[in-house]
Amino acid sequence: MAEDFQETMETSVVQEGDIVTGKVISVDDKKVSVDIGYKYEGIIPIRELSVLHIEHPNQVVQEGDEVRAVVLKTDDEAGIVVLSKREAEAAGAWERLQALYDSQEAFDVVIQDVVKGGLVTDVGVRGFIPASLVDWQFVENLDDFKGKTVRVRVVEIDPENNKLILSRKAVLEDERREHEQEILQRLTPGVLVEGTVQRLTNFGAFVDIGGVDGLVHISEIAWHHIDHPSDVLKEGDPVRVKILKVDPDAGKVSLSIKEATPSPWETAVDDLRPGQVVTGTVRRLTDFGAFVEIKPGLEGLVHVSQIAHQHVATPSDVLEEGQTVEVKILGIEPERRRISLSIKEAAPDRPRERSSGGRNDVQKYFEKQDNSGGTGATLGDLFGDLFRR
Repeated sequence: MAEDFQETMETSVVQEGDIVTGKVISVDDKKVSVDIGYKYEGIIPIRELSVLHIEHPNQVVQEGDEVRAVVLKTDDEAGIVVLSKREAEAAGAWERLQALYDSQEAFDVVIQDVVKGGLVTDVGVRGFIPASLVDWQFVENLDDFKGKTVRVRVVEIDPENNKLILSRKAVLEDERREHEQEILQRLTPGVLVEGTVQRLTNFGAFVDIGGVDGLVHISEIAWHHIDHPSDVLKEGDPVRVKILKVDPDAGKVSLSIKEATPSPWETAVDDLRPGQVVTGTVRRLTDFGAFVEIKPGLEGLVHVSQIAHQHVATPSDVLEEGQTVEVKILGIEPERRRISLSIKEAAPDRPRERSSGGRNDVQKYFEKQDNSGGTGATLGDLFGDLFRR
């Protein structure tokens, strides 16, 4: 039987283009010898071992490994068959990689080399991972990845131009989204949680609450008025927040810092009483009046009829946002979170020179209108000559 097998191998023909399988019997600096069961030994030159540049064949194969190779040529004079491992791998690689690209399935690769601008791997063909697609955040030292196994997805494939672009970042982002979805499903509106301020914007603050960033709108940062989140917060601050709303489909979480703290309606309102005169700041103007903040987070309404003894058509005619005014508390309704205020009733017997705002500013407006008749000229300007005569 053995003689018959030997005779068959000696008489069989190995032709160029054939794909053969054999066992590595020796490895030296420039080539690998393979037993392919033929009368001649198979030789794989170092350049035919990998699509990447290698310094020594043992970077790819070891003695005893089984390899699959394409026959490049037979040399009867030398008694060898020249093989190519890389061509055999490339033959089916593009088809396999195209299927992975179509399905967007992730797979593992070993990083063989670090080059300018990214990482290189051998997946039957040369695969390139640009530095921008290595991680979802900037990686300063790519050398740390050499020799490591990473999970990637095919993001661009072009067999005709031998181009294959892989992305580790895409896989990490998928894993991150899956993790976020798991967290979002566990979040419950109304619950108080601890978080860390990640970044500030003009419209609010993003807070990390254990792997998911939620938005604290600027109106939900404090009970009192703030112009910018940086007025009271900075990146890295630990904060306690209340979950207002969770939208897993959109991946959004609405949070509130102020709702996680006692309301000034529960704490500060006890210090106020009807008839009390206090100093406040005009926060908002409407057609029907002005909202004045008399304590951080506590706003009361000065109805248009309570701005001045004279008729006021529009509050903005005599008041402006940010203006400091003196007001008298007319009524307090804590359960309805309402405070009624009056500027015109605020200490009418106080000397006007004691206050630079509030009633004096409003009164000065009407005094100017009364004296000028709406023309901007005083009675002295109009009738000065007559008085002198």
